[in-house]
Amino acid sequence: MRNFFARNIDSRGRIVRAVWGLALIVAGFLVLARSRWICAALVAAGAFALYEAVRGWCLMRACGIKTKL
Repeated sequence: MRNFFARNIDSRGRIVRAVWGLALIVAGFLVLARSRWICAALVAAGAFALYEAVRGWCLMRACGIKTKL
């Protein structure tokens, strides 16, 4: 289990995930007036992407899926 949470992305991947996380959070707040559920889902996904960026860890890579970044 320890290897599952090991760092597996470089600084370029971390930047991409941080930008993606912020974009999801902004999109979540933009749809707040339409649907609170969609807002909550987008903000949660954005927060998780920011967690991945800060941690230097990618869930998909940890599961064995190869990503380009």
